[in-house]
Amino acid sequence: MTLSKLDKAAQDAGIAVDFTNANGERVRISDDTKRALLAVMNTPEGKAPPLPPVLVFTPRRPRQCCPQGKGEFSWQFETERCKTYSGTLQAGEAFALPPRLAQGYHRLTLRQGRQQWHSRIIIAPRRCYLSEPLAQGDKRWGALVQLYTLRSDRNWGIGDFGDLAQMLEQVAAHGGDFVGLNPLHALYPAQPEHASPYSPTSRRWLNMLYIDINQVAAFAQSDEAQRWWKRTETRKAVQAARATDYVDYRAVAELKITALRLAWQHYQPEQAFLQFVAEGGDHLRYQAAFDGILAERSAQQEKEWGWASWPETWRNAHQPEVQQWCSQHEDEIQFWCWLQWLAQQQFAACWQRSQQLGMTVGLYRDLAVGVAQHSAETWQDAQLYKLGASVGAPPDRLGPLGQNWALPPLDPHEMRARGYQPFIDLLRANMRDCGALRIDHVMALLRLWWIPYGETADKGAYVSYPVDDLMAILALESQRHRCMVIGEDLGIVPPIIVRMMRSHGIFSWKVLFFEQERDGRYRQPSAYPRQSIASASTHDLPTLSGFWQAEDLALGEKLGMYRDSVLHSLQQQRTAQKQALLDALQQAGAMPARSRQPALKQPLTPALNVAMHRYLARTESALLGLQPEDWLGMTMPVNVPGTVDEYPNWRRKLCVTLEEMFADKAVKQVLKAVNDGRKAR
Repeated sequence: MTLSKLDKAAQDAGIAVDFTNANGERVRISDDTKRALLAVMNTPEGKAPPLPPVLVFTPRRPRQCCPQGKGEFSWQFETERCKTYSGTLQAGEAFALPPRLAQGYHRLTLRQGRQQWHSRIIIAPRRCYLSEPLAQGDKRWGALVQLYTLRSDRNWGIGDFGDLAQMLEQVAAHGGDFVGLNPLHALYPAQPEHASPYSPTSRRWLNMLYIDINQVAAFAQSDEAQRWWKRTETRKAVQAARATDYVDYRAVAELKITALRLAWQHYQPEQAFLQFVAEGGDHLRYQAAFDGILAERSAQQEKEWGWASWPETWRNAHQPEVQQWCSQHEDEIQFWCWLQWLAQQQFAACWQRSQQLGMTVGLYRDLAVGVAQHSAETWQDAQLYKLGASVGAPPDRLGPLGQNWALPPLDPHEMRARGYQPFIDLLRANMRDCGALRIDHVMALLRLWWIPYGETADKGAYVSYPVDDLMAILALESQRHRCMVIGEDLGIVPPIIVRMMRSHGIFSWKVLFFEQERDGRYRQPSAYPRQSIASASTHDLPTLSGFWQAEDLALGEKLGMYRDSVLHSLQQQRTAQKQALLDALQQAGAMPARSRQPALKQPLTPALNVAMHRYLARTESALLGLQPEDWLGMTMPVNVPGTVDEYPNWRRKLCVTLEEMFADKAVKQVLKAVNDGRKAR
């Protein structure tokens, strides 16, 4: 079939002209969508250079390239360690890279007359890092924690890095190996109600609300800060924030920022902080400027969010008005840089504590799929993020209009033009101080559903990404940071991603609720793949108790998410799932046969909860992640997908403090069963 000029342009840009929908049907993308997305992208223009801006080589790929053009070039090759090679070559002839190149980032320069071209050469390993104990067959378990949900007798109304250290110690004491975390990305301290960790202002910096004020030396040493802290109204405000069942983000932010501003007045910059600022460069400086400007403007206009409502000349970090503000507010910029440094220092201390405790994985971090539309990232780099589009998911049976996540996509052409440096920087920021990195929506390495800005999700199209290159870089940074990689591959996953994850050593995610055969039977623990992490649930799904008692369906009905016919069907399906799960528990020996009774008559007793955790512990998955909510029998979720204001997402705390949780006999029984099950071969 002959392609139209528009279709050819779309395909050349990586825009799929059709896709297979949830019913297995081929659907054509409209011409309007193709034109809109082409207008958004930075597709290469003009005459192509002799070599592309970046070339990535893995062990199976011959280390040679073929410069295009005419005539003779002189070339110089500089390795990452500054060793140089040089010579001449003819255009159109295969050119072999210098022998025995180490893995890493090198630079090839071609010259012809007065012209010169640079190409980044990346030599990458075949697979991501895997720790030796796991390579030898050990099976480890840990807690999956939304950090803000942690309660303690000492925090200020939100789980913090002090609580994380305590959580690590308790998990290690009960035989666990890691604590897995929600994204810790920077949010909006001046607009704290925007609390979704998956819609951050930056994925390279941290959420300063996780700073444990009790650990800040300048706070303890400041007389003014201590006088404020000893006031009756301050103590009452902290106690009130601590007592709530849902995080009061505004109260927490006001308390913490007040405390930190008082501490900053006493702080004398030390060399480690100055070095942190220097290494952070412009990216950190503009992040701090964004936070400072947003704080200043929010004090005047409380409802304002992001930079969209700022004056036109302020909507880009590089505008003269912004530069003038920065020059006049150096102390404010340094303050927000200091908060990033404090957060980084405290998180690094948690990582060091995990290593002192002998944990193999220790901590795993979570990388969100993107940043919010009017975030600090888009404010300082509008070329990289395409504000004329947002990402989401195409229509399916449950969502006939699809999903729009309101996250601007990264431009794959711009990424490539920059030698993938934005992707490398992102990985480096998120692989530091942890033993594993979870990549949310790992399919984004292959393709993303782009939606023209202002359109509904059904008007989108798939845009491809250089998956081979990105996975190779992922493996290189993984090895360098000694950081395992976990890919969130739930839902409809293209077969190519499954194969590539397996071959690159990326762990798959296996959720108990979804591990069913076509006939409805739950897979036995022996059927779980070794290269995976198993869990009962996720932050987007019901807890075990919520699932068993169908509280998620009742909540969905209350929120108006289901029509009567859909709800009835889901209730019938849930009854069958519960019975199939009981059958699986008994078949696996996780639950005594003598206790067998129909699922409709089986409450979620402490014994059944232990049996479910024992079942999960026996899976062949090398890693097992468990939610404290399930140890405690909690029913309410932290997030209900598809809701914004209808449900208090990202706010619900655990029902007890850390001190109470690990003293609970029922929790101890669950953790003992898990630990015993993981050790069994």
